[in-house]
Amino acid sequence: MGMGLANRIGGYSKEHGLLSEGDRILVAVSGGPDSVALLHVLHELQNEFSLHLEVAHLQHGIRGAEAEEDARFVAELAKRLALPFHLKKINLPRMKSEAGRGNLEALARKERYRFFAAVVRERNLGKVATAHTQDDQAETVLMWFLRGSGMKGLGGMEPIHHFQPEGWFADESIAVVRPLLAVSKAEIIDFLNAKRLAYRVDRTNQDTRLLRNWIRSELIPKLKERSDPGFSTRLAHQAELLRDDDWVLEVLARRELDRIRRADGLDRELFLEQPAALQRRILRLWIEEARGHLLGVDFAHIAALLELIATGPPQGRLAIPGGLQLVKEYQVLRLVKRNRKWKRAACYSYELRIGTPLGIPEAGVTIDSERMAAPLANLPDSLSEAVFDTALLPQTLTLRNFRRGDRFQPLGLAGHKKVKDLFSEKKIPLSVRATLPLLLAGDEILWIPGHGRSEAAKIGPATAEILRLRVIPGNC
Repeated sequence: MGMGLANRIGGYSKEHGLLSEGDRILVAVSGGPDSVALLHVLHELQNEFSLHLEVAHLQHGIRGAEAEEDARFVAELAKRLALPFHLKKINLPRMKSEAGRGNLEALARKERYRFFAAVVRERNLGKVATAHTQDDQAETVLMWFLRGSGMKGLGGMEPIHHFQPEGWFADESIAVVRPLLAVSKAEIIDFLNAKRLAYRVDRTNQDTRLLRNWIRSELIPKLKERSDPGFSTRLAHQAELLRDDDWVLEVLARRELDRIRRADGLDRELFLEQPAALQRRILRLWIEEARGHLLGVDFAHIAALLELIATGPPQGRLAIPGGLQLVKEYQVLRLVKRNRKWKRAACYSYELRIGTPLGIPEAGVTIDSERMAAPLANLPDSLSEAVFDTALLPQTLTLRNFRRGDRFQPLGLAGHKKVKDLFSEKKIPLSVRATLPLLLAGDEILWIPGHGRSEAAKIGPATAEILRLRVIPGNC
């Protein structure tokens, strides 16, 4: 039985790329049945794969004398197998008290991996092996299901994943391998009994106040009663199928995210062409790029963002946990930092001196002006240029930004129109409206660069001299 299990785990490890020739592996051993079995199996596979093994044990400082016994037990086991042993003692309750927030389990995991990373770096190791079993996989899937997880959570644990420790370079990571993921707890116990191998029992695993322990000791046994003993195996297989599907959708979402990018954000129309499942994934990937993680971003946040994008006002914004906000400006979606207070643009006004370029830093443009003799060879072909009859203009012309209530008489129309309505028709973002320069003669708006030209001071057959204006991106 014992050797059979080692062969099975060796085959599973080859199939999933968990073990390679000459691997230097740190084995995480708590002293419990799973980790003791893992260490013995890897020791049996040592020659086949030319493995270099070392043992790590983290003492959490929770169970007093029992924890001291666990550490001694693992140290003795490593000594018996002639393997280097690494021990670290921490006071987890005190650390939790000082942290003030977060759960004990998450803090323990963080400290465990911090310890593993330090040993891996110091000892020049390549992988960390943990003893998660098929039963652990079933518990993980049920736990994420009860917490309302999506496909990623329901896919459970991967046979191998790459962990990047704090402070390591972006291209540095540790491969965490789980060789026992296809092995049941019952098989582990049979293996240990057949080999007459001792192990420790952690009584805190019986504390059903912890969700995982309740799932293990109460929920799964009841589910097995109502279905069959193979329930955990089926759940683990289901997780594997979901992981494969999740990987395909992730690749598609990354491809589509790149396709709908624009220089200033995402293209809203192209985003809305995506199926709902990809829309959610694209948003999560995009936010993760900007934040570096997705902590605190749940289904409700993504649903609210999708609602703003699809049916919200043409221009709007919505906060995202972690200091970001999504800004919708017609057909552009942008992510901006939320801690930057949205200030109303300061009012500005500049006098135009014809023949001298006028830089307008608030708008990031320069207005170029010149006088020229009539007639004009060609009328401007875009609204980024405008021409006027100088005889019909006052001595002083000004350029200022938009004011509430501004109106102008569009070229070719008899009546006046609100500038705000023009902005809405042209789908000009609020951030642009606030800084865009308007050309005025007294109180009359003559020109809205790029967007509108007034009926006032038109050139005609009697025009002798022309004022020609152009808007140029950038300041002088």
